[in-house]
Amino acid sequence: MKNTVELIGWYGSDITHAQSAWTSTSRDLTEEKVDRIPQLLNMLAENGHHTPFEKSSLHFLVTCDQASHIHLLKHRVGVSINGESARYKELTEDKLYIPSDWPEHLQQDLIDFTIEANEFYHKFIEILAPHLGRKRAKESARFFKTINSQITMDVMFNWRSFYHFLSLRMKDDAQKEIREIAQEMLEQVKSIEGNPFKHTINAFNF
Repeated sequence: MKNTVELIGWYGSDITHAQSAWTSTSRDLTEEKVDRIPQLLNMLAENGHHTPFEKSSLHFLVTCDQASHIHLLKHRVGVSINGESARYKELTEDKLYIPSDWPEHLQQDLIDFTIEANEFYHKFIEILAPHLGRKRAKESARFFKTINSQITMDVMFNWRSFYHFLSLRMKDDAQKEIREIAQEMLEQVKSIEGNPFKHTINAFNF
């Protein structure tokens, strides 16, 4: 009943971003140039020269409520999202999200309501199928799915788009659920072995 995030792949590093910036001069690395990478990335970030940060990628598997799904879909530049579709299959797992900050008795009310809605969803697929065909029945029976229903999505950012996502969704006034997803994504990137994006993270003050 919780939203989950898993970093399933990544490409690039601080060096990738620096070498992209150095394309117009020399991409060759020397010890002296490597030492200058933190300063370079800070300068690029501070002055809005963000194109070099498009040369990396961060690939996540996210299971979240529909409201958070909508928040993610709003970040379309430099973001690739592919989610499981109730149009092509019946959502038999009936995954659901329950807000952790609700009183326990209200959490149970939401659980009961969602279970009932899911029962209607499956029931109406069968009722509508003889009239509309099974494909359209699956499409329209989704209207019984509640906003706290979860789907699993394949989400990939380049660093520039990831920065844009974090800068909006980690704010104190962001919805709690998407803020927690953004924070967990960042923590998993910070935890990559060897911390390859350390100086990029610092350059954007995360």
